[in-house]
Amino acid sequence: MGEAYRLFLEKLGKEFGFEPPRHHGYDTVKAIGAMHAGKARVFFALGGNFLSATPDTEYTAEALQRCSLTVHVSTKLNRAHLITGKQALILPCLGRTETDLQGSGPQFVTTENSMAVVQASHGFLKPASNKLLSEPAIVGRLAMATLGIRSSINWEALIADYDLIREHIERVVPGFDDYNLRVRQPGGFHLPSPPRQRIFNTPSGRAVFTVHALPHHDLQPDQYLMMTMRSHDQFNTSIYGLDDRYRGIHNGRRVVFLNPDDVRSAGLREGQTVDLISHFAGEERVARNFVVVPYSIPQRCAASYFPETNVLVPLGSVADKSNTPASKSVVISIRPSGYAE
Repeated sequence: MGEAYRLFLEKLGKEFGFEPPRHHGYDTVKAIGAMHAGKARVFFALGGNFLSATPDTEYTAEALQRCSLTVHVSTKLNRAHLITGKQALILPCLGRTETDLQGSGPQFVTTENSMAVVQASHGFLKPASNKLLSEPAIVGRLAMATLGIRSSINWEALIADYDLIREHIERVVPGFDDYNLRVRQPGGFHLPSPPRQRIFNTPSGRAVFTVHALPHHDLQPDQYLMMTMRSHDQFNTSIYGLDDRYRGIHNGRRVVFLNPDDVRSAGLREGQTVDLISHFAGEERVARNFVVVPYSIPQRCAASYFPETNVLVPLGSVADKSNTPASKSVVISIRPSGYAE
């Protein structure tokens, strides 16, 4: 356990009067495996579209269906709601664009953007229903219902005033000093970024660069190395349109980008419909009916959109250390759609 992580757990335990567990939990890949094996029986999602965002779609669906209970706290319906455990709950909640009125008045939440800027997010629209709860309210009510007198935390107060939540964060997480004051300033505030300030926590006090050899892939003559990617009109699994102005694609997403020379050598043609087959550890996964698009991409490489081809990403193909799915390195072959297997 790293020193920063240890200090965080100590502060967290002191702030809320409990002993945080020190053992590692499940990351996404291990959680899917645990559900599939029956070691984890309850799935609880705060937002997101778990089924579509994760790898190995059919295996993940089986894992969710083996749960005793699946729960989704969501602002809108998505495909993950269709694959459930033996019992399932969908808990609709307020979106960030909707007014969140609690006991102390209108509330706001905070977000961090890709530039490490923390800003306030206010909702101004009338809620879709007066019965909708906010995410903090749902979490707080669940805590009161499950922990009861075992918890010394005033959950009702935290639900009524989100400033109190931010005060707890300020005392536990480095970089959030004067949280409630700074987040109310126009533009919010930057979280600390030591490298940006030329601060490197290394023995020499300098940045350390590590050189790794490029991986070697023994592709068969009919195989390609495929990466998944997002389109212009997309945020994570939320797809706002079927055009991708980055790459000149219009009115469709089930496409596979290939080098023009590869298209010719494989006997394919632009606009042809093909099936994509991934190969890993002797197993095959199939994604059907993709349109061939010649594109300026290195030979023996292919590209397709996420999440349409997540079904091809093997759960066991992961990056070293981080254990994240190798969605940018999927070995596939291609065959014309309708090919008799």
